[in-house]
Amino acid sequence: MIEGLTPLQLVVSACIVFAAFVVRGMSGFGAGMIGIPLLAFLMPVHTAVSMFGLMVLFLFVFLSIRDWRDVVRDELKRLIVPTLLGVTGGVLLFSHLDNRLLLQLLGGFLIAYALYAFAVHYFGLPEFTCSPRWAFPVGFTGAFIDTLFGGGGGTLVVIYLHLRGVGRAPFRATVAALWLVEMTARILGYGAAGYYSGETLLLCALLLPLMGAGTWAGERLGNRISQESFSKLMALLLLIAGVSLLLK
Repeated sequence: MIEGLTPLQLVVSACIVFAAFVVRGMSGFGAGMIGIPLLAFLMPVHTAVSMFGLMVLFLFVFLSIRDWRDVVRDELKRLIVPTLLGVTGGVLLFSHLDNRLLLQLLGGFLIAYALYAFAVHYFGLPEFTCSPRWAFPVGFTGAFIDTLFGGGGGTLVVIYLHLRGVGRAPFRATVAALWLVEMTARILGYGAAGYYSGETLLLCALLLPLMGAGTWAGERLGNRISQESFSKLMALLLLIAGVSLLLK
């Protein structure tokens, strides 16, 4: 597969990975939402999804160890069990669902929430909060959708933690710890399906330094912006995610 990529395509792939993880470093999410669709223009989709998933797994291992003190443990405990159940449900029920309808519903919801978040900042609408009781349905549904489509569902967890009032650093640490568990389960599934050839692993190894550099740069940019700007960035990414899901 690497032999099928020209030097220019390898450079473009490296730039995509770097840019995607700059966004992830700034916001705490969004790498797959940006990176996978762009990499799919250069390589098979299943290769992009499995390779990107492995890179994200390495990142989440590092971040979970580094930022464990910032994790909101109560929220993590509420979300971890429904997340694992969601991964299981996604595997078991994949063939029985109208996948396109599910993507459209999620996309519409993300667009509506992003517009609401912008209205809070620019038009003074009241900002709502949510009860911890939402952790189970959110965790389950997010992991369920992630398992079906390789991403997208995690944005529901992003919205939940935002409505719970979790600050920037605890937010990034908590989603990293939660998604480490989810990604581990998904990687096992990708491996069982035979998506990790030697060439895929080699390409992942070649691009890992760009993942690290992008994350480093993104975190430093993100730490320089205010909490309000961070919320606006999150709303913009959710809007992009919603539109991309509607267009799938």
